[in-house]
Amino acid sequence: MKPLHQRLNLYYDDDQAYIFVPSGESVSAQSLSINRATGDIFLNPPHNTLPQTARRSGNIVYGVLGVISLTLSEYVVIITGREHRGRLMGHDIYRASDFEILPLNPNVNVLHVQHPVEAHLLALLKSHLDTGVFLFSYGWDMTRRLQAQWENLSSDMEKGFWEAADDRFFWNKHLQTRFIESSVKQDLSAYILPVIYGTFDIRPVLLHGRHMQLCLISRRSRYRAGTRYFRRGIDEKGHVANFNESEQILLVEPLGTSRADDFAHKLSFVQIRGSVPLYWAEINTLRYKPDLQIMEKENATEATKKHLLAQVATYGTQTLVSLVNHKGHEKPVKESYEDYVAKLYLPEVRYQYFDFHTECKNMRWDRISILVDLLKDDIKEKGYFHVHADEPQPLRVQKGTVRTNCMDNLDRTNVVQATLAKYTLNVQLQELGILTKEQGVDDYEVLSRDFREMWADHADLISKAYAGSGALKSDFTRTNKRTRKGLLEDGVKSVLRYLKNNYFDGARQDGFDLFTGNWTPSSNPSAAMSLVTDSRPLILRAMPAVASFSFFMICAGLTLPRTSDYSLSYYFLLWIVLFLISLEVIVLHGIDFVAWPRLVPLTETVYYNGPGYRSARHGMGV
Repeated sequence: MKPLHQRLNLYYDDDQAYIFVPSGESVSAQSLSINRATGDIFLNPPHNTLPQTARRSGNIVYGVLGVISLTLSEYVVIITGREHRGRLMGHDIYRASDFEILPLNPNVNVLHVQHPVEAHLLALLKSHLDTGVFLFSYGWDMTRRLQAQWENLSSDMEKGFWEAADDRFFWNKHLQTRFIESSVKQDLSAYILPVIYGTFDIRPVLLHGRHMQLCLISRRSRYRAGTRYFRRGIDEKGHVANFNESEQILLVEPLGTSRADDFAHKLSFVQIRGSVPLYWAEINTLRYKPDLQIMEKENATEATKKHLLAQVATYGTQTLVSLVNHKGHEKPVKESYEDYVAKLYLPEVRYQYFDFHTECKNMRWDRISILVDLLKDDIKEKGYFHVHADEPQPLRVQKGTVRTNCMDNLDRTNVVQATLAKYTLNVQLQELGILTKEQGVDDYEVLSRDFREMWADHADLISKAYAGSGALKSDFTRTNKRTRKGLLEDGVKSVLRYLKNNYFDGARQDGFDLFTGNWTPSSNPSAAMSLVTDSRPLILRAMPAVASFSFFMICAGLTLPRTSDYSLSYYFLLWIVLFLISLEVIVLHGIDFVAWPRLVPLTETVYYNGPGYRSARHGMGV
């Protein structure tokens, strides 16, 4: 594919333009200018001389994320720091670690923004950049699995990376819109850097004298992206929340050699996960268990069908593994999912239920092998991708995927995906003749430890992006056994999730919506003052302060001297009554105290009153 510029020098031409000049390349490499007055993006002629008024920035630019429009100005977002994460098939993989935001409007200073709405939106953008895991490469398409790259190898030769990228995982696609539109008249491919939001890990393996590399990549879809309770289920286009593609790659060097990046065998195994493809939600009310809601909309069946057929078209046949509980809070989701799948009756789709919590209760996690036995025929039929350096055609292609989900598509899903990945890795190593039929990954401590750590780290990063904490049950993935220490750690993580999901995820969700283009601001910041103002009645806004002050006064009263047994009775009675009343008001109006997203309000979902199921209507007042 067409090469990307790896280093750029940034020049400021007063208030006229930003100029990006390739560094360390041929003098004929064309620099790029962005006009600050018009926003026009254009390539300068080869050997172009910089204006005398241009002054150089002190930072090296490692890539341009794109241009985003807010209320007072458009901004160019650039990568000014990168961390080397590994080398995959001769190509360096980086994580973007530092960013700079450059306003096109000369009257806007990103450090001292005068209008509160613009300052709020910039804070959302910065927070999203600082907390996300953005990965890129100048020579390897991070957005596509190995099989997809091989299948399009010849047609991609003359394409830019952005043209070949998988649209679902091109995380900065919205920001690159201006660059892509400008490429119609000029080729800006060298400046359009696709970035994924995901995970990457690669480790060397030495087994029976064979040098190998084991790699794990996850790619998060930019469609219906967001946080745990504010993005659930499906939309009308068939996109589901928290959709991730996980690819495990095994690279085997030729026998008797250990030359870097020289591989005789390249194998890839892909799994996917995503929210249950229904219109459903969990409504935060400050209670530990949110209200469960399933919405039977007119197009619900069609939306589910779109999603499933899209996976069939992309990956091949689908095995849907559902780990949702068969009783209690989760039961309606399980039953509704099964009803929709049965109603559609798609021949390329097979549903497999596994009652995870019942089968693995009392920490009997070895019983996940029951699910593996149920899926062996599916995994064998779908296979994995395998190419040999001396063969013009692949030895195998993957003909389908296992799509796993629980409620959050995190904890139970992580355990199952890691188990299926280990089973497939065993099969691959055995078929390559590196292991015998009686041997497995767990027989080799170093390989087993690396495998477990890779999948546990992978699980934690996906969980942090969606739920705000590391994955639960990750002690099993890391150690191959469930421990009481792991149970205690899960308790801490659960409390952390509760706090973040109720009080902090609204702003995180706004960051996702802003970056992915799910919300587009108007050019009038005053029209968006609702983003920075509180429209709740004053009495509701006062309740947390009343409760806090009352609790403080109760604690203070415990330290006051007593002249008699009854001297402080009325004092305590007053503050205890105020404390209890304020708590009762907060509980009754719980929905009003949740930090909801503001860019794309969930009013329709929260107050949905159509056909379907609702476990309760807590937090809506008396």
